[in-house]
Amino acid sequence: MQFTDKRNISRWFIILASFFIVVLIVWNTYNFFQIFKNEERVRMELWATAQKTLANANEYTDVELPFQVISKNNTIPMIVTDTTDRILNFDNIALSRPNDTTELKLYLDRMKSENQPIKMELSTKNYQLVYYGNSPLLNKLKYYPIALLLIIFLFGAVVYNFYRATKMASQNKLWAGMAKETAHQIGTPLSSLIGWVEILKTENISEDIVGEVEKDVNRLQTITERFSKIGSEPVLERLDIIAETQSSFEYLKSRASKQVQFSFDAPDYPIFVNINSALHSWTIENLVKNAIDAMKGKGELHVEVEDLPHYVHIKVSDTGKGIPKNQFQKIFEPGFTTKKRGWGLGLSLTKRIVEDYHKGKIKVLHSEIGKGTTIQVSLKKADQ
Repeated sequence: MQFTDKRNISRWFIILASFFIVVLIVWNTYNFFQIFKNEERVRMELWATAQKTLANANEYTDVELPFQVISKNNTIPMIVTDTTDRILNFDNIALSRPNDTTELKLYLDRMKSENQPIKMELSTKNYQLVYYGNSPLLNKLKYYPIALLLIIFLFGAVVYNFYRATKMASQNKLWAGMAKETAHQIGTPLSSLIGWVEILKTENISEDIVGEVEKDVNRLQTITERFSKIGSEPVLERLDIIAETQSSFEYLKSRASKQVQFSFDAPDYPIFVNINSALHSWTIENLVKNAIDAMKGKGELHVEVEDLPHYVHIKVSDTGKGIPKNQFQKIFEPGFTTKKRGWGLGLSLTKRIVEDYHKGKIKVLHSEIGKGTTIQVSLKKADQ
């Protein structure tokens, strides 16, 4: 048996053992509660007997024991009534105002729901009813299992969050390691391609062809740089967000389907933001590619850069299938995808780049089923 399997079995054994202990404690607490409840009823029955003895006492009756029984009850709240529910006596009840009849009536109604009354026969035709509630100790014991379950629930939540955070940290390390290894593996053939491009420049080959090949090689370099930065703190530079966004936009436009109508709208002056160029181009690429996928390669795609006093907004709009409102947040979660193929990492990585690395915000600004979606990236402008 592998170490991982043994660890999983041990974890489940601990969980089941903890659950069994909790059930055992709750069951024992319930039994104690019933025992104390029965004992309190016996005490109230003794109190009623003592009261009856005093009511029927004569000069030959020994009343010392009944007096002791009655005086010993200083914890159990009780109300004595006649057959018409008229309150004759009460004890161990704290009222906000002395002898408040209305409050006593409410107290009596609660007692009726807690315990069955004890019939105290003073004579063959005369009897009274003794209503009693739970003592403070019994009430505390009643709520003890709930408090215990709440504590265990909170403890379980803490353990779960710790386990989940540890697992996510391990996964992040794994993905970062894989990304860096991918960048390393791409680096060797990429260096060779750069050399071949230089050779092509010296040959009698169309400059347009060499230029396009060089663009793709540069793109591979950018992709390699992106992967090498995963898991590391990227270096941010004060760059023109319009120029950086438009550069990625134009590259994607030249290599996308001709059935997609691209448009770009931005101010005619530079707007400076502290970003990492390679990671920002990854953000634009992911948003544009997701928009094209949502339109199934046919429709209108519009990118707008909006200048605000302290922030700049980059809006990517499409005329695709739209996103249901209950999925506005889910689309940025790792693994969430509506495609038959894909791992659902694109928008998750985009969110991490925008919010963790560039300290910005990303959200679904607007979406309508069958009409399209607009996703907005908000970045803080660099200090002037």
